Amino acid sequence: MAKNSTAYERPVMKSSELFRRLGKYLYQYKYLLLLALLLSVGGNLLALVGPKLSGAAIDAMRLGKGKVDFSTVYRYAVLMAAFYFASAGMSYLLAVLMIRLSKNVVYHMRKDAFNRLSSLPVSFFDCHQPGEVISVISYDIDTINASLSTDLVQMLASLITVVGSFVMMLSISPPLILIFLVTIPMSILFTRYRSRRVRPLYSRRSAKLGELNGFVEEMLNGQKTVKAYHQEAQFLRRFDERNETAVDANYQADHFACATGPTVNLINNLSLALISIFGALMYMGGGLSLGNISSFVLYSRKFSGPINEFANIISEIQSALAAAERVLRLIDWEPEKPDAPEAKPMEQVKGDVELKQVCFGYEPSKPILQKVSLHAPQGKVIAIVGHTGCGKTTLINLLMRFYDIDSGEITVDGKEIRTVTRNSLRRSYAMVLQDTWLFQGTVFENIAYGREDATREQAIAAAKATKIHRAIMALPNGYDTVLTDNGSNISKGQKQLLTIARAMLMDCPMLILDEATSNVDTQTERQIQKAMLALMKGRTCFVIAHRLSTIQNADQIIVMDSGRIVETGNHEELMARKGVYRALYDAQFEAE
Repeated sequence: MAKNSTAYERPVMKSSELFRRLGKYLYQYKYLLLLALLLSVGGNLLALVGPKLSGAAIDAMRLGKGKVDFSTVYRYAVLMAAFYFASAGMSYLLAVLMIRLSKNVVYHMRKDAFNRLSSLPVSFFDCHQPGEVISVISYDIDTINASLSTDLVQMLASLITVVGSFVMMLSISPPLILIFLVTIPMSILFTRYRSRRVRPLYSRRSAKLGELNGFVEEMLNGQKTVKAYHQEAQFLRRFDERNETAVDANYQADHFACATGPTVNLINNLSLALISIFGALMYMGGGLSLGNISSFVLYSRKFSGPINEFANIISEIQSALAAAERVLRLIDWEPEKPDAPEAKPMEQVKGDVELKQVCFGYEPSKPILQKVSLHAPQGKVIAIVGHTGCGKTTLINLLMRFYDIDSGEITVDGKEIRTVTRNSLRRSYAMVLQDTWLFQGTVFENIAYGREDATREQAIAAAKATKIHRAIMALPNGYDTVLTDNGSNISKGQKQLLTIARAMLMDCPMLILDEATSNVDTQTERQIQKAMLALMKGRTCFVIAHRLSTIQNADQIIVMDSGRIVETGNHEELMARKGVYRALYDAQFEAE
């Protein structure tokens, strides 16, 4: 299926909804959050006392006829220092606490996102680039982390400072407060307007960065092919195009957001100028003392400062909201449909598989399989062949219930697979794909993957059966050799042999081999075929193969074309029929 690079570009979630969802994560640590709130309130209130003490100290210097009450000034100065030191200490504790709080929140958010990935259907991964998903798990969650640890603290502090400064200014001179009735609404309306415009730009930036990561991941996985076909220049050109798109999206978001802070700062500076003018007039009229004017100016700076800060961090908040939206959309993605309430686990599976009039399409308007019917008796080897795109792999996806059929019926031992649990159905199959997958761990751990109770002797027996034991023993630490980077320290053929050994060790009643021998040489392939024929005896096996020489001994060969079964029989019967299979066979061996 085609990758869908715009899967996260859905209608923008409301900010209130995002804050509510993030609030649920914060509420898990309500006591830490309460302590953070107390520290923020305490630290900012202590800092708000400073300007009042400063004004009192200034007024104490003008007592009498030029006399200065140094003891009073000294007392106020000491109190100011004490309050500011206490405020700084609380601010430090608050910063440490918020870092810890954000760490816990991000841990659970990343855990929820990754847990959701494990429950998503295969269709999700068919439609999303790995790099895009990694971008959500890493970059977007890190963006939220940075915002929680810094922006949230600033927002709490700003709210307290604004309210406290307003109260203190009101106690000094209510008439001067009227100036803010003009400037504050201007700042709020302008900030709100800009934030609404910048949010979609940051959503687009995150999406384009995800696309860029997906392309880079794809290019790195295929770097050998790129070099082999001398396509470095083309890939660099394609990278430049995506890089330019991502940079442009980032530039547009930051460019539009950067004007918010300076504009709001200009409005607040106008309010300071007006306060200075009208304050001077009131002082000359005897309505205010010099100390009160000084205190009011300091409080006005504290009042407007958080508004400036909020305007400056609005872009960071919008970026965090855009990142949170992508993360929450991943967490909200509909998981694989649960088993039916009456579904029961399969027990003592024999492996008699039957498809009856099965129809399926990844999209309703584009059917892939059309009325496919076949019977795979217990213990038989069923080979599925046909041109690329005829529906072979899709058929395997339906057998494993990676997708559910649109109509028809698939049964195992007479039980419709939608009436049994997926876990028990998939455990009844061992599977070897054309694309090998090994994880970072020892050779033994990779062979025993999927069977926790496997012993070293059983793993060795499976390795010997696939003719890989000797190659394993030639490794530095034998079965304890650690495979890294998807087995980059062994050959591609050896990786395929390990996955075959893994499937053999599972000892399942049914086996699926999708081009399982495509990565080994002819001599090794023949050795594997002998071992596989012995190990497949008594098991129902589905073998997808393009190399027809590998399936000549199959009990039944299914020939597919355009989503339909066009021929069925063993090798001799199909060759004698001189139909599609004979044409495929002759064309392949003529080419060889």
